[in-house]
Amino acid sequence: MFEYIKGKITDLSPTSAVIETNNIGFSINISLNTYTAIDGKNEALLYIYEAVREDAFTLYGFSSKEERALFLLLISVSGVGANSARMILSTYSVQELETIISTENVKQLKGVKGIGSKTAERIIVDLKDKVNKVGINESIFSPSNAIKEEALAALVVLGYNQSAANKVVDVILKENPSFTIEKTIKEALNRLR
Repeated sequence: MFEYIKGKITDLSPTSAVIETNNIGFSINISLNTYTAIDGKNEALLYIYEAVREDAFTLYGFSSKEERALFLLLISVSGVGANSARMILSTYSVQELETIISTENVKQLKGVKGIGSKTAERIIVDLKDKVNKVGINESIFSPSNAIKEEALAALVVLGYNQSAANKVVDVILKENPSFTIEKTIKEALNRLR
């Protein structure tokens, strides 16, 4: 799993960047906020999220760990995919979105293209306890979150539905917070049969 990619910006648009490192060009989907942060620079460091599916391997890059963490929270909400999360993060800064969620401002959230009332309400209900006006809670940076990400990626590669795997892994880590990645994956495989 990639933590970040650092290198020369060889191509940049408001939705994507190509970062060259060690003579390899990585095409990375970005938000408008990340575009603004790296526009005009020769080099960039982008924190990475890898979306692995049967038919695609897509990289999403963020100029800060906080933006990536909020992206991960958004895609954990049922009905919010990576592109919808990127659209939300292109519309609002991390701080603005944290305020919108913590103040339960459904009207402002549903103003994002492609986000309806039900999805906006679901985002707020699912995430209001995980973000606050001061910033994203430290719990999302915990080791168990890294274990969850790794376990989910492995289960998706093995052909399991991401939504079902996400629910099972959440339950396993809640019951057994000290589980390693290997134990989490093995237990998930037992429960997903």
